[in-house]
Amino acid sequence: MSRDDLRTAQGARQDEFYTRLEDIENELKRYKNQLEGKIIFCNCDDPYESNFFKYFASNFNHLKLNKLIATSYTKSPIAGQQLSLYDLEGLKPEGKQPFKIEINELPDSNKDGVITFKDVEELLKHSKNVVSPLKSDGDFRSAESVSLLKECDIVVTNPPFSLFREFINLLTINKKDFLIIGNTNSFTYKEIFKLFKDDKIRTGYTNFNKGMFFVVPSDWERYHHIDDAGRKIARVSTSCWITNLEVDKHKEKIVLYKQYDPDNYRTYDNYDAINVDRYLDIPDSYYGVIGVPITYLDKHNPDEFEIVALGNSKDNFQPTKVYKNPIKHLKNGATQNGNAINNVLVFNQRDKPKDSVYYTSDNSDYLVAPYARLLIKRKRVTNEN
Repeated sequence: MSRDDLRTAQGARQDEFYTRLEDIENELKRYKNQLEGKIIFCNCDDPYESNFFKYFASNFNHLKLNKLIATSYTKSPIAGQQLSLYDLEGLKPEGKQPFKIEINELPDSNKDGVITFKDVEELLKHSKNVVSPLKSDGDFRSAESVSLLKECDIVVTNPPFSLFREFINLLTINKKDFLIIGNTNSFTYKEIFKLFKDDKIRTGYTNFNKGMFFVVPSDWERYHHIDDAGRKIARVSTSCWITNLEVDKHKEKIVLYKQYDPDNYRTYDNYDAINVDRYLDIPDSYYGVIGVPITYLDKHNPDEFEIVALGNSKDNFQPTKVYKNPIKHLKNGATQNGNAINNVLVFNQRDKPKDSVYYTSDNSDYLVAPYARLLIKRKRVTNEN
């Protein structure tokens, strides 16, 4: 699924991207020590159908969890498809009503010495203390869900893409740890960027340059492929894990080989910084400000570099030059108001760009804006010896 496809899905409120179990297992195995003894809340999931719930329920004893809470949402298109809600003790017989599941312990129900999801199924079918109906619709913003949020230690889920900003805000207000799936486009939101800048959130272990695959509803017309189980799978190239838990890769030093040569590094016309197109091109032992792609955040070590600003809007940085009467030139030759160029990092060049959007103004040559650049600066290490 392309970036444009994702935007279309967001606009249509098509947020039904269901995370594959193998992707959850690959990421979650790195946090075992941080999960031990914690109350986990999956607040954007249909408990039985959710692979997040399956992972935590099946590994409840292995992870030494204190408690697992998961809630369903009344508008979900898949609620109750795998385990009939008529089979769940504690629910009314209407069917697709929102409910919550709370697991405090997971006994070996069939006495085979191994805890599997079969034990979870038996627990759900026979324990009135585990499954109960919700009074509200199960929306993560409802008072009922927020009350459960206050009880938990860590939120782990795949929240709706279209509500990501609101979801993060709810978690930060309530000072909750979390490991969730988001998309790299959200990094440019001023609220999200500030959390990265202040080292309050970071990317997870999975390399987000590869994107992620998700199960989507069967009636979706656009998808990447159909898997062996007959499910439609969509690829979202901008998806990644985001967390405020400790992630070891962000403590590793970035190995750099390039040396600074002013002839090899472009500078911005409206900010005192050099530009690099790949994080590997960051010059070693350079202490000025550097503009790097957003993908750098997947390598960022806050002990090595500080995040200065984000050159995508005046909310995130202050340009040092104002362009007078700017005009935007589109690829088809049309022109329009170009005031937006005063809000972003800019290159000024003498040659007219070919086959690309550019700007002109009364006090410049041809202006070109690169895709949003993160502005970073190397920290000086004090020799304690």
